[in-house]
Amino acid sequence: MDCHCNGDEASGLFVDAVELLQRESPRFDHRHTVQHCQLATADQYRRMAALGLCVNLFSNHLYYYGDQHYEVTVGPERAERMNACASAKRAGVPFSVHSDAPVTPLAPLHTAWSAVNRVTASDRVLGEDERISVDEALRTITVDAAYLLGMDDEVGTIEAGKRADFAVLEDDPTAVDPAALRDVPVWGTVMGGEPFPAATE
Repeated sequence: MDCHCNGDEASGLFVDAVELLQRESPRFDHRHTVQHCQLATADQYRRMAALGLCVNLFSNHLYYYGDQHYEVTVGPERAERMNACASAKRAGVPFSVHSDAPVTPLAPLHTAWSAVNRVTASDRVLGEDERISVDEALRTITVDAAYLLGMDDEVGTIEAGKRADFAVLEDDPTAVDPAALRDVPVWGTVMGGEPFPAATE
């Protein structure tokens, strides 16, 4: 079950509901997921971890709407902790990141770049201590995303017994400057074991 929760109050209500249900009828490895989870607090992440909840963080929001949130809607303090990947990691909450397409463009490397750099459109850094590494960000859009979807036995890593579906990059994303992660060229894809070069236009 996924629940759309942007604000910390919405996240808190969902956590309360899951806690009640887990007391009444415990269920393990349920992978219930808080979608967006943009303003959750450190305490809420700790409670999520204890309940086995997952989060799918809208990291693209930092770039596309971070300035507006900082200046107008939620203010500097809350904007600094938006989409808190590092807090989720510290609490032990399984998490992935997403673009919420078509709200922001579907571009997985940009989405990972947003989680790594936490830079807004005006080049403001929002919550430097919530940054994650390139390796961690690449996991969030591959194996961790597959885990949240309950599909980690089919996709998410390249190994025998799983679908031969993956992207082929022209550079090693772990070898480039983290600020250049979103600019790594995509050669193409492999689907069902068949290579498909990217369109040249």
